[in-house]
Amino acid sequence: MNSLDWAVLIGYFGVMVAIGIWSHKRVDDVSDFFTAGGKMPWWLSGISHHMSGYSAVLFTGYAGIAYTYGVTSFVTWSFPIALGIAVGSGLFAPRINRMRSRLNMASPLEYLKNRYNLSTQQALAWSGMLLKIVDVGAKWAAIATLLSVFTGVSLNQGILITGAITAVYCTIGGLWADALTELGQFLIQLLAGVSMFVAVVLKLNDQNIGFLGAWDEPALQGHGRPLVGPYGTVFLLAFLFIKLFEYNGGMLNQAQRYMATGSAREATRSARLSAVLWLVWPVVLFYPMWMSPLLVHAAQPDGSDSYGLMTEQLLPHGLLGLVVVGFFSHTMAMCSSDANAIAAVFTRDVAPVLSERARSWGERSGLVAARVTTVVFLGLSMAVATQVNSPTFKDIITVVIKWVAGLMGPIAIPMMLGLLRPFRRSGPTAALGSWATGLLAFWLVNYPVDWNVDGGVPLQYQVSVPLALSLVLYIVIGYVRPEDTPERLAIIERVNTDGDGDGDSAAAVAVPAPAGAGDDVLGTQPS
Repeated sequence: MNSLDWAVLIGYFGVMVAIGIWSHKRVDDVSDFFTAGGKMPWWLSGISHHMSGYSAVLFTGYAGIAYTYGVTSFVTWSFPIALGIAVGSGLFAPRINRMRSRLNMASPLEYLKNRYNLSTQQALAWSGMLLKIVDVGAKWAAIATLLSVFTGVSLNQGILITGAITAVYCTIGGLWADALTELGQFLIQLLAGVSMFVAVVLKLNDQNIGFLGAWDEPALQGHGRPLVGPYGTVFLLAFLFIKLFEYNGGMLNQAQRYMATGSAREATRSARLSAVLWLVWPVVLFYPMWMSPLLVHAAQPDGSDSYGLMTEQLLPHGLLGLVVVGFFSHTMAMCSSDANAIAAVFTRDVAPVLSERARSWGERSGLVAARVTTVVFLGLSMAVATQVNSPTFKDIITVVIKWVAGLMGPIAIPMMLGLLRPFRRSGPTAALGSWATGLLAFWLVNYPVDWNVDGGVPLQYQVSVPLALSLVLYIVIGYVRPEDTPERLAIIERVNTDGDGDGDSAAAVAVPAPAGAGDDVLGTQPS
């Protein structure tokens, strides 16, 4: 990178901070901070939902998969996400929006206290927060790795730089700042992605390799197969279920995008826009990665440095800086949205249970607590980022695929399926039983069993077994021991009934007392 590239990068950081400062004026209370007061346009929510699912792991870990295996990187990652969001646009998006508009909730997990009980809510909240710290830590490590390639700064310095700048804008501006910066980041990504796509096509033409003829080259032999290596049919099926839950709210930050729209109908439109973007745009991003074996020789065994090397070789200064900014935009979009979601869960669901003082927080004190929690979460995730590539966490892609995908199901299944009428019989016993069994299965499959199997347990079973056990137990226990009380059925009906109106949107501003402040949210809701 030269001075022009640095100017682009520094200018980008400046714009992100400026958006945060501007968004600060739109945040008057906790509802504004966590759900944008239910006033976010559906198209902005959709773009924000799309952007908050990316990170620099795409340009490191998944670039390595594309370099090594080819199109399976799309088939087993972005395609399941697109399909999962498309299904969730009708299944989950409107119901999650009604959690805000009809139950006046600011956290995706608030409803669990009444849908199940306080113990279930706390178990899912704590495990979800801890998983998110590890997940976001991997994202910081990914962007810091790329930054070190281009600038020479150390891994820890890169983590500190990106984390500190993200903390500034998302802490002072809340969800509005997240969404508006993600809109800007989407436009930057569009320019950077198209620039890289064109550069690769021109370079292949210089080598007399056609756009489609490249697949006949010996270096890409087998790279056109959709399922290959550890990414087989079982892995794909597991990821279809995992991404259905994860990208429709299981990882919390996407749920906030649905909650931020004005109505259930707009939440559905938001999800459909995100699904289309996930189906189309990753192809543009992945094509250069699929062609990378023809253009560069990766130094890393897993090929995770291939995209960075290709970028340095193909792009002129200025555009190089723009692509580096694109790397940052992915990671900062996801990490800032995660920080906001975890702050909502902690201040609304966890802190009131731990502290009597937290139950009496007013709008001002609650907003201060939300901002402090955001900073603490970012700090903890940055600390975890320094441990990526250690014996505990191993490499970045292992953290993202094995840890996050493997643990997502047990945490998300009670939260997501609890919204649906067919699972109304499943109560606290089913939720906690499936959650605990899934976590235990993850530990057994990835450690004791893995240690005693020659070559280790295949990746597809490491991520699918916890999900499968949790799903089966949640359903079976619900039928064997039904716990569908009138109060729980009333919660389910409130989020399943159609017919949004002005009253739903108007109710968004008034946020109820958080968990621990009362025994039953239903008693305080408008009819």
